[in-house]
Amino acid sequence: QVQLVESGGGLVQPGGSLRLSCAASGITFSVYDMGWYRQAPGKQRELVATITSAGSTNYADSVKGRFTISRDNAKNTVYLQMNSLKPEDTAVYYCHAVWGPPIGGRDYWGQGTQVTVSS
Repeated sequence: QVQLVESGGGLVQPGGSLRLSCAASGITFSVYDMGWYRQAPGKQRELVATITSAGSTNYADSVKGRFTISRDNAKNTVYLQMNSLKPEDTAVYYCHAVWGPPIGGRDYWGQGTQVTVSS
């Protein structure tokens, strides 16, 4: 079955860095567009960054210049390097995989990993 397993979350001080990883199995990873989303308590889930199967990236304005999304198709893994972290980055971060058209395509979510930015 399809699994997206996130790791790398934790507690970090403001200004610090973390690198999240999402290891995928059960899918042909290289053809999927991948993304990171986050959800803070009491808020809706929001897009953080995406990377297409071709390697094109897109970022939320709030993380531009601080976060970098990348992928390693040989390892079936997508990464999110997070630098200059702020308390408002605190959230559960979810990995997302999507392929195909809106109807008939496929999309999958990971279980999430907690990121807490606090002194």
